[in-house]
Amino acid sequence: MPDHLPDRRPDRLYAVLAAQRVLPVLREADADEAVRRTTALLAAGCRAVELTTSTPGWAGAVSRTASLSDVHGRPALIGVGTVTTTAHAQTALDAGAAFLISPYPAPEVRAVAVRREAVFIEGGFTPGEIAAAVRAAGAAKVFPAHVGGPGFVRSLRAVLPGAVLVPTGGIRPAEVPDWLAAGATAVGVGAGLPTDPDELAAVFAGAATPCRLPRDADAGR
Repeated sequence: MPDHLPDRRPDRLYAVLAAQRVLPVLREADADEAVRRTTALLAAGCRAVELTTSTPGWAGAVSRTASLSDVHGRPALIGVGTVTTTAHAQTALDAGAAFLISPYPAPEVRAVAVRREAVFIEGGFTPGEIAAAVRAAGAAKVFPAHVGGPGFVRSLRAVLPGAVLVPTGGIRPAEVPDWLAAGATAVGVGAGLPTDPDELAAVFAGAATPCRLPRDADAGR
């Protein structure tokens, strides 16, 4: 079990995503590189980061980063994506993951999340799949987002006005504003994030909005 107990309140994660606006999705060659990239993202002003089960040794990377803090001293929210099985879900939560994300409907993962009171952003592509995920947890990952484009998210927002929508897949950093304008809460970006620290910080500074955390939370937690 991790030494650090992550904050798994949905309202906090959703507030952070709504403020951060860009959710990095890391698929790396090994756990060491995932840790290095995560550390750089936190130093650049990012707070929520999605590691993925496609990275060899991903559980170790989660356990090594779950207790880190962002540049402002706030606890990082390290999630795990491409979670599609019961084993994935249990291993991620045991390693200290603050949230789980799947690329498509995954009832078995949802069952683990409910049992362990964890945040699960379930993936979907059709309006029915996305609406089902929103009914279950208030949020959905729209994947693969590039197939439908920002117009698809705009249509989803019209019928799901209060949902947390996170389109992911084939989106470059320069395209993020178009997706936000269409109604995305935050945008998952898996490729194209700069490696230069100043340029990376500029990505998050340019996308960020004021974070409205729950009333009982202070800004340092």
